[in-house]
Amino acid sequence: MNYAIFRSEPIMTLRDLGQIGAHNQRKKEAYKSNPDIDMGKSSDNIVLIGSELSYLERYMEIVKPYKEEHEEKMNSTRENRRKSFNKMLDDSNSVVADELIFTATNEYFKGKDTDIIKKWGNTCLDFIYKDLGYEKWQVLNATIHMDETTPHLHCVLVPLVKKFDKRTNTDRYTLSKKRYIRNGEHLRELQDKYCERLNNAGFELDRGIRGSKNIHLKMREYKKLTKKLGYEMNKQNILLQKSVDKLEEDMKSSKETIVGDYIKIKKETYNSMKEVVKETKNSLEKVPQMEYLITEMSNHIKTYDDLDKKNFGMKKEIEQLKNRNQELEEENSFLKHIIKSVLKNLKKIFRKILHIGNEEDRNLVVDEVSYCYDNELYNKNDLIDIGKDTSKEKAIFNIAGIKDYRNKDRDNDISI
Repeated sequence: MNYAIFRSEPIMTLRDLGQIGAHNQRKKEAYKSNPDIDMGKSSDNIVLIGSELSYLERYMEIVKPYKEEHEEKMNSTRENRRKSFNKMLDDSNSVVADELIFTATNEYFKGKDTDIIKKWGNTCLDFIYKDLGYEKWQVLNATIHMDETTPHLHCVLVPLVKKFDKRTNTDRYTLSKKRYIRNGEHLRELQDKYCERLNNAGFELDRGIRGSKNIHLKMREYKKLTKKLGYEMNKQNILLQKSVDKLEEDMKSSKETIVGDYIKIKKETYNSMKEVVKETKNSLEKVPQMEYLITEMSNHIKTYDDLDKKNFGMKKEIEQLKNRNQELEEENSFLKHIIKSVLKNLKKIFRKILHIGNEEDRNLVVDEVSYCYDNELYNKNDLIDIGKDTSKEKAIFNIAGIKDYRNKDRDNDISI
């Protein structure tokens, strides 16, 4: 059987985008990491959509309106909260770009001439436009590699969209892969549509068995990533807890004095509070990475159920997936526990600062809470817990459009 193969590989940082571009455009002199590449055949690669520019240069052309909007926003942002456009992209919870990889089993391409393979590649682009919903201007590059064992198409897409912003009541630019591929189940539906489109165009290919060979991250690499990030997150949580404990200790020994609208506190207590804010930021920077890993692991866990339903004598492979499934669930549970612990600590810290901090510190809390809410780290109930009965109650409630919270049933658990 010859199978149609399509998968999505999210690109999380601009640095990764640059490296992928150098690989796909064959700008390196050698590829030790991929011995299958025959540089003598690289001139046979088929560029369906391309540019003389590097990936990063072309990317900046595509996202130019987003960058202009961001820089305009930074002009009215406090100096200590300003970020360059590039740093904002790398720090965000969104993908920078999405790389779609299309291919088929090696046997299928044998004897196919360049025109047929080019037609196959253009059918893949039709799928991107008509089934995924991307427009041509969002395609950064689409190249069929003919210099490896099996021909395959790399298509890098920029999911730049306009989304309604509740705080400004305007449509603003953002990057949203979810607009095109919502989740793992939607991806599987798209893989069905992809196979159907190919067959309608005359390419007789079967839909691959769901999940049979699509564990995109090798378990060894996966364990290494989760272990490293889990260790870093656990270490960060310890540092955060220590800074909270130090602040609480200083507050007990410090006598506060009310001066007008402010609370005057000892310098040592104030420094402890600043340390808490610093560790808070460090923790927040780790959360998007953890969220991404959890999402990936959850998608892989689902593959076992699909395989079990299509058991064509694949008992050995199913048994391996059972073991992987158990390992991933354990990693998933561990990472979620750490994230939940950090977020609970942050709620206590934010509330303390709202009570004892100066105006600048309280505004900082509003910004951080807004970030957490926008990235779905906190829900409305969390914002109520943080902001109620403080001087910034209205500002924090406005983030989520909260009006009357006292008469509503509430779930106090943090959702991640």
